[in-house]
Amino acid sequence: MKKTTTKEKLLTLFEENKGSYFSGEEIAEKLSVSRTAVWKAVNSLRGEGYEIHALQNKGYCLAAHTDILSVQGIQKYLSPLCSGIALTVLQTAGSTNALLREKAAAGAPGGSVVIAGAQTEGRGRIGRSFFSPSDTGIYMSLLLRPARCPAEKARKYTTMAAAAACEAFESLSGREARIKWVNDIFMDGRKVSGILTEASIGLEDGFLDYVIVGIGMNVYPPREGFPGELKNTAGAIFQEAQDDGKNHLAAEFLNRFMEFCRASEESGYEESYRKRSLVTGKEILVLLPEGTRKATALDIDNDCRLVVRYENGETAALSSGEISIRMTDF
Repeated sequence: MKKTTTKEKLLTLFEENKGSYFSGEEIAEKLSVSRTAVWKAVNSLRGEGYEIHALQNKGYCLAAHTDILSVQGIQKYLSPLCSGIALTVLQTAGSTNALLREKAAAGAPGGSVVIAGAQTEGRGRIGRSFFSPSDTGIYMSLLLRPARCPAEKARKYTTMAAAAACEAFESLSGREARIKWVNDIFMDGRKVSGILTEASIGLEDGFLDYVIVGIGMNVYPPREGFPGELKNTAGAIFQEAQDDGKNHLAAEFLNRFMEFCRASEESGYEESYRKRSLVTGKEILVLLPEGTRKATALDIDNDCRLVVRYENGETAALSSGEISIRMTDF
C-alpha cells in the first residue's frame, strides 16, 4: 500500500477545513511531523497552484474559493456508498478511458476511478476526438466489474451515467439538464457533457469482464472560448467559477451513479433518464448502415432504448450500438 505523504495529509486537513487557520505547531502535532516538514509541504502545495494564506499568530489557511481537483477534495463530498471507490486524480492524462483500460487489464478492482483535469487524446463515440482543455473540465473514467452480466446489458451503464450526470448538474447549478439520446447532456440547448462506455467481454461465456464508463464535463467555459467547430453547440455547466466546484461536481456524480448502481435491479434510473429526454416527440434523422431514415421519437423504453416510428409507420426500438441520431428540430 502506498504510504501517505506529509503533503497529502496536509491537503486532507486543509480540504476538510477550508477557510480555517492552523498554526504550524498545530499542524505538526496533528500530522506527527516536524514544523520544517509542514513548511515544505505548504510550499509544495503552493507550487501546484493552491492558494494558502499565512498570517502571523494565526498560521496557515487554504482559501475557501480554491477549485483544484484532488483526491482529498473529492473524498470529503462522497457518500458512504462510495466507500469502495479508489480515486486517482491527475493533472493531465492522454485518455482516462485508455489509462483505466490498462489498469483493468492488469487486474484493477471494480470501483477504480481515474480523473484528469485535461486530456491530450480525449475520445468520443465512433472514434471522434473529445475537446478536453485544462482547468475548465472534469474527465473521469470509472471501472465496473459486474457479476455475470450479459454483454447486451452494457449500454445500461451509459444511460445510468447520463441520468446521474443530469441529477448532479441540476443539484449544483440549479439549471435543467436534458439528454440527447443516448449519451449527450445538454443545458440551455448546448452540449455540456458526453459519455463513452467501453467493455471487455469474455469470449467463452459472453458475460462482461469489465465496463469502463467515461464522462467528460465542461464545468466552465474555456478561457479562450470553444474552438470554431464547437462554439455554436458547446456550453458549460457553470458560467462563473464556483468555490470547490470541480471537486464537488465530481463527487456528486459519483454519489448519484453509485446510488443507481445499487438500485439497478429495482430499475432506479430509467425514469430519471426518460423524463429528461430531449428527443421524445421530435422529428429526427436515424443514421443506419443502409442509409438515413426520417422518424419520430416516440418514447424511451425500460431498457432505455429509443422507440421510433418511421415514415412508413414501422416502429423500432433502437439501441446505442445500432444508430446515431441528429435532431432536425433542436
